[in-house]
Amino acid sequence: MAQMEFFIVDVFTIGRKYTGNQLAVYLGNPPTALMQQLAKEINFSEITFVTADSPENGGYNTRIFMPEVEVDFAGHPVLGTAYIIQRELIGAPVDELVLNLRLGQIPVTFGADGVLWMRQNPPRFGHQFSAVDMARVLNIAADDIDPRFPVMEVSTGLPFVLVPLVSLDALQRAWVNLDRLRALLGAHEAIGPAVFCRETLHAENDIHVRVLDDVYGAPEDPATGSAGGCIAAYMLEYGYFAGSELRLRAEQGYQIGRPSLLHLRASRASGEIAIRVGGQVELVAQGRLASD
Repeated sequence: MAQMEFFIVDVFTIGRKYTGNQLAVYLGNPPTALMQQLAKEINFSEITFVTADSPENGGYNTRIFMPEVEVDFAGHPVLGTAYIIQRELIGAPVDELVLNLRLGQIPVTFGADGVLWMRQNPPRFGHQFSAVDMARVLNIAADDIDPRFPVMEVSTGLPFVLVPLVSLDALQRAWVNLDRLRALLGAHEAIGPAVFCRETLHAENDIHVRVLDDVYGAPEDPATGSAGGCIAAYMLEYGYFAGSELRLRAEQGYQIGRPSLLHLRASRASGEIAIRVGGQVELVAQGRLASD
């Protein structure tokens, strides 16, 4: 097998390297078993493989792996992979390109301000959970959870349990009891809780988010585009903020030293909620996989 090139990028940065969420992008199509081994070796929340140099059916075939499993969709891998495709395979500015994922085709647009945007699938609103049960999972009090809004499973391609909290203090105190989480999720699809509140560390931002330990072995995530899309859809559906269209700045990752910024958009069109999630990408490193 020819040596594969790979690139490490930071996605959803605050305008500089070493912030946001780390991603490794490989250009190549090795056996699936090796893809999974590399995901474990790199041990980021996800890595991706662009398996062909040219588009097929209008998009670039891409596979996404967590350390323990391949997934149909994830947010920051879409933006980071699109950045590398534009830079390394296309080699010229483009307004838009498409990724072919197991979930389907996801378009990514390139803003003049350096923000990349993905359009996510319409949301699916699923099971509602007891605030008392979720508080036990998060090791917080039940009254730390905002009673005005449901604790609910939501997915735009990768499902999360969304948990609205009343304060930044409650959010910072939360930590997951993984045994309780697995017992609570049971047969449900969600990979873990995304907790959020209106109180922020920086006044220019609208919400503070944490995505906590999930059942696939990734630690707390520094920036989660898939959860961000779910949160934006949920907030529009349940009137978390006033208005029929939301334009939000979400801060994440501060508790683990990876400050991140996600731009969230939600609106209704033809009876469906339309979701866009944006962020900046920075190239950190590149290299080649060592031969055996």
